[in-house]
Amino acid sequence: MVFLFWLANSFASAASIGDYEPVSARQVIQKAMPAVTDVVPREGNRAIQELYAGEELKGYAYQSLDFLQTPAYSGKPMNIEVVLDTNGEIVRSHVIEHHEPILLVGIPEHKLHDFTDQYVGLKADQRVTVGGTSTESKVAVDGLSGATVTVMVVNEVIMKSAHRVGAELGLVEDAGKVRPPLAEVKTDGFEEKDWQALTGEGAVRRLKLTRGQVDDSFKGTPAEDVDVTPEAERDESLIDLYAAYLNVPSIGRNLLGESQYQWLTSELKEGEHAIAVLASGDYSFKGSGYVRGGIFDRIQIRQFGDTFNFRDLDYYRLSDVYADGMPDFNEMAIFIIRQQYNFDPGTPWTLELTVKRQTGPLDSVFQVFPLEYQLPGDYFTRAEPVLTEEQWLAEQPMWVQVWYQRQFQVIVLGAGIVVLLLILFFQDWLVQKPKATRWIRHAFLTYTLFFIGWYALGQLSIVNVLTFINSLISGFTWKTFLIDPVIFVLWAVVAGIVLLWGRAVYCGWLCPFGALQELINEIARKLKVPQYTVPFAVHERLWAVKYIVLLVLFGVSLDSLATAERMAEIEPFKTAITLHFDRSWPFVTYAALLLVVNIFTRKVFCRYMCPLGAALALPTKLRVFDWLKRRKECGNPCRLCDHECEVQAIHPDGTINYQECHYCLDCQMTYFNDHKCPPLIVKRRGKRRGHNAPGHPEEIPVVQVT
Repeated sequence: MVFLFWLANSFASAASIGDYEPVSARQVIQKAMPAVTDVVPREGNRAIQELYAGEELKGYAYQSLDFLQTPAYSGKPMNIEVVLDTNGEIVRSHVIEHHEPILLVGIPEHKLHDFTDQYVGLKADQRVTVGGTSTESKVAVDGLSGATVTVMVVNEVIMKSAHRVGAELGLVEDAGKVRPPLAEVKTDGFEEKDWQALTGEGAVRRLKLTRGQVDDSFKGTPAEDVDVTPEAERDESLIDLYAAYLNVPSIGRNLLGESQYQWLTSELKEGEHAIAVLASGDYSFKGSGYVRGGIFDRIQIRQFGDTFNFRDLDYYRLSDVYADGMPDFNEMAIFIIRQQYNFDPGTPWTLELTVKRQTGPLDSVFQVFPLEYQLPGDYFTRAEPVLTEEQWLAEQPMWVQVWYQRQFQVIVLGAGIVVLLLILFFQDWLVQKPKATRWIRHAFLTYTLFFIGWYALGQLSIVNVLTFINSLISGFTWKTFLIDPVIFVLWAVVAGIVLLWGRAVYCGWLCPFGALQELINEIARKLKVPQYTVPFAVHERLWAVKYIVLLVLFGVSLDSLATAERMAEIEPFKTAITLHFDRSWPFVTYAALLLVVNIFTRKVFCRYMCPLGAALALPTKLRVFDWLKRRKECGNPCRLCDHECEVQAIHPDGTINYQECHYCLDCQMTYFNDHKCPPLIVKRRGKRRGHNAPGHPEEIPVVQVT
């Protein structure tokens, strides 16, 4: 036991050697643009930083967590520092924080940075996929073997955040979202409604700002101490702002009255839209600085990342409204959204109100407050958009994209599961053909090792169990587990198998490292390598070791899941299966040592050290089926099966310990073989003698097999 604790700590220490050293965002910026001297938060969105070399704007930088929180394989989001130039091209992208176990203890950190270096020079609005070949519509970047899901998340985080930031800065068009066909406003079906009904259904939307809210928005800026409101007046309203879309008769006619509405519709050209802006309070949405021929600088419309400004010719004074129950307003206006803006009335839009504070003769700071507007669905219709397969996939959640791209692995895995279920359901018939059974078993183990393990990377681990328990404590979400389809399908199948047959079926048929050990041991036996059988008294006590390892890992995970993941390197799965032995020498030596021991004694790691096996063994007592048949002679006097059991899961009294069994079916092949099973041999001989000498029954001898 002392050795195991030392071994676990050694793995944690060895893993920490490969941990990445945190890099600050400023270091990433300096490496991307050495000439940068000033990093200034952008007005209106302080998550975006403007990069200056003296007075010259060189580019922009941001951290992805401020724009996307896509969970990665660990269930936690990554944080990536991205630097863009003024043309919207990626100058550098660098992961500054992550919690991925495959990268913390497994793949060298520099490989992740080599992967992100591929994004240098790409435009923020380009479509990028991991793997495949580049085409006119997309750019393909090389993946990272052993971390497929992780790099797909990195790709999504870099490109989606770059699209979003680039569109906000006006560097690229908003290519991250497919625009639907323009909505058509319903011009019939007028219904008389009062002010309360219009606001209740969302046809009229409201934004109310207090003086204190506006003061708080300027905290941390140069205008923090400018025009500060006295404490007693902080709750007073600065502006109570309303907006409404007027093209719909049930909104426009109710607000404007019949004659004013008819006048408005006669003024509107095809493709133009009118909105009403109404306000009360001391702050004017028009502003006192407005001059004829100029632009209204306090309000603008934003949709699809585009902004629509209003000039004097877009403005009409609204003298009266007619909706019953409407409050009094000291400022009312109609603004026209012109044709060139390609405005979509059915898509959400924002009326942005700007509040500016002067910090010097020529300097000012402003804050933007959004009034979100969505026209109620009863007032418009829209044709269904026709999307290409690539467009449809780009709109789906991350886990759907991963399942779509790995559908081949899922289908082949599903076919393998069906074959395994057929083997289990027809096992009594199959084991009566020992040669065919052994051939099928070896073929399935080869499939498990090469396809499930080395190709699909479907090696389950105790880390999965600890992550699941941790998610139940900290907040469960299906997306965390759906992001790796092969692992998800395997765990779903294993959950059912453990309840029906116990741990045995997974450990004996579906574990890639277990398959590797068994195939190596089979080859060793063919080569007549001598085998060592652990004395049962010692073997029975060694069973407990894996349960102690499980308890230690579980206890550590409650304090630090990251530390538990490092200590879980006691499992050689990542080295031997996920990373194909492409790892530093201590890990490869450890995995190789276990396989060498396995040459002389089958599955030593699985039987005595595997914490995953221990975790699966605990619910095995709840299994529904006991399909491994036994006879009353098993154990006394016959002990053939317990001597033949390669993993020593049969007690000397003949009972099978399902918590240690690997369901190899060897004992069942003996059970049905009347040329091998001693009770059946005696029975067969007795029948033959009784048939040859009728009337003279012969006593059936008791056979002791040692």
